[in-house]
This record gives sequence, structure tokens and C-alpha cells, in this order.
Amino acid sequence: MPFQIIHNVRVWGTPDEDSLRQILRCASSGDAKRACLMADHHKGYSQPIGGVVAYRNFISPSGVGYDIACGNKAVRTNLKIDEIRHKIPHIADLIAKHIEFGLGRKNPEPIDHPVFDSPKWREIPELKKLKDLAYEQLGTVGAGNHYVDVFVEEATGDIWVGVHFGSRGFGHKVATGFLNLAHGRPFDAPPRGENMDAPPTLLKVNSPLGQAYLAAMTLAGEYAYAGRDYVVRKVLELLEAQSTYEVHNHHNYAWKERHGGEEVYVIRKGATPCFPGQESFIGGSMGDISVIVRGKDSPEAREALYSTVHGAGRIMSRRQAAGKMVWRKKRRVGGAISEERMRRAVQEFGVELRGGAPDEAPFVYRKLSDVLAAHLETIDVLHVLKPVIVVMAGPDIVDPYKD
Repeated sequence: MPFQIIHNVRVWGTPDEDSLRQILRCASSGDAKRACLMADHHKGYSQPIGGVVAYRNFISPSGVGYDIACGNKAVRTNLKIDEIRHKIPHIADLIAKHIEFGLGRKNPEPIDHPVFDSPKWREIPELKKLKDLAYEQLGTVGAGNHYVDVFVEEATGDIWVGVHFGSRGFGHKVATGFLNLAHGRPFDAPPRGENMDAPPTLLKVNSPLGQAYLAAMTLAGEYAYAGRDYVVRKVLELLEAQSTYEVHNHHNYAWKERHGGEEVYVIRKGATPCFPGQESFIGGSMGDISVIVRGKDSPEAREALYSTVHGAGRIMSRRQAAGKMVWRKKRRVGGAISEERMRRAVQEFGVELRGGAPDEAPFVYRKLSDVLAAHLETIDVLHVLKPVIVVMAGPDIVDPYKD
């Protein structure tokens, strides 16, 4: 289905009314040049997930979001499925044992990395206090929908490793801090209650605060890349494998780009950049395929600001799926998805699962093939990957349930 234009917003897939209201608000803010909704869109904080907005002279901390530089990395290994089929449960155990998953987790083997030598830690006063946290957490994976997967490309038998996470607690505190500063509060003030339909927070790019945010965001991006690189290397060690091909991208970030002969800042929240020839890894749910795609040079791709989906897209909130936590009973009630149903579905798909919770069950997501079908004029699918191992944070350490 081709995209449609709704009040000057380019929309792929079936429009979600809440998301549409959010992106329309963004499109009418500041000096926005263009706004788009990818086919996996759903409601987010201020700017919807799957939302893309190009501003001429503004940067948007609320648009980039709290998980700055969340992204994906995938590598093809030199292994074939027949070489590991007999030890898939053991490999899943190794990954769960040697990589830390969940909120606040620290790496028991802290990593010295060149990212910590960046002058930005000194030049931006607010970042000095966050360096220790960043150092402790580099190489750990978050909660929620963040994961380490092992895939098979069924057409070739090749084994792939894929990861999805961002800049961890460091990025979250950077986002919270700059949103505080933008609204006249101290950087380290407690986060205010989130109004999901808040108007976008915009900073003039050339203002001191805008420049400081851009520098901090860039550092969080370098940090996220370093973390994903480390985790992939660790999994390759556990597999006793080597990488033969790599794809790596952010999907919560702001890029300075040129579109329609004009220089703009493109804010992609839960949207993947896909310029002509650019390759990206896009993950589905834990009971679905994932893919490697390559951007096309087409009129529709230009309308999309050379952007595409970052995943399958939620159709059910975390609380709807898993229920409300009743702390005195230490359990959740009212959820539409039971853990038994989730695990049965994943097992039937042929996945060895470690961790996971009903809020990440396959039923809460669209099918990736459906959202990709809406973007066929903007991307080519190069590789289709089926998960054989999925490792995520367990139900005891998942993110707080926020709709």
C-alpha cells in the first residue's frame, strides 16, 4: 500500500490516531520542514515511535527520546546451523550467564574504551557525574525489548548474531537532564511526571543549550555503538566464531542531513535511516523473522526522508499485555497475555528463550512482514533471519510498565 498524506504528514501503514495526533503536533512546532510516520508507528513520549521530523534550526531532546542512540547491530558468522544445532540450549545458557541484562545492571568486568577519553566528558559539566555510571554499565543490555539473538538465515544456513539496545542509564540521564534544563529545572532534578502528549521540547541548534545537547547526544551515540560492539564480540567468543559481515545503526537519534536542497536536523525516534545503498538490521518480535535491508533511491524514499521501520511495532501496551503490578502480592494482574501462552508461542516458532516476559510476547507486535510490505518502494530486503536463541531480561528485572 502506498503512503498517504494526512494534513501534510506522510504516513505509511495503517494510521494510529494517537500517534497521528502526536506527529501532527510535532509537524506544527518550531520550523519543521517535514514529518513522517513509519508503518511500525505507535504512541511514544511527545514524538511517536516510528516518527520522523526534520527541523531547520531546532533539535528535539523529546524527539530523540530517553534511550538515546538505541539501535541494532547484526553480524553474519562463519558458522552454519548444523554446527551448533545440537548445543543451542547450552549457547543460550552461556549468553544469559556471561552478559548482564536488566535495569541498573553493571558489567562485572568493566571495559576500558576510547569513548571514555572523549573531551566531551570534561567540556560538558553535567556529564562529569555520569561518567562513572557509564563506565560501570558499558557492555550490559537493558530491559524491555532489548535483546541478544542468534539467528539462522534459512536460505544459506548461516548463523547470525543480533543485538538491540542503546546508551543505557547514561543516555536516560542525559535525556532527563536536558529536558530538565530546557524547562528551567536543574540538570539532576528528579524527572517530572511524563505527559505522553506533551508538545515537543525544542532547542535552538545554535544556542549554548542546543550545542551542549548535540555534543552529549553524540557522546551517547558513540557509547551505544561501543556497547553493542562489545556485546557482539562477547557472543562471538562464546560461539567460538568470527564475523564475516556487519550491519550497525541507531534508530533513536538526530542527524544533520540535506533534503530538498536544504540542511535540516532529522529526528528519528524508532525509525531507521536508509539512504540509497545503506544497509540496516531490523528486528521483529521474539517469535518472528528479522531482516537486513538496503535503502533505495526512489521518489517515495525521498518523501520518507530516507527512513524506514525499526521493528514490527507494538499493538498492545506493556500494561495491557502483562497486567498491573500489585506489589503487596508480588504479582501482576489483569494482563491479556500469560507467561505460559508467551513461552508456548515462542517454543512453537523454534526459539530457545532465556528471560522474556508477557509484555514482549509475539502477540503484542505486528508481523514484521506486514510493516515491511508498506515500505517496498523504499527498501530492498537482502537477508531474512529466523531466531533460534533469544535472550532478554527476565520478568523480575524488566522495565517499569508504562503505557
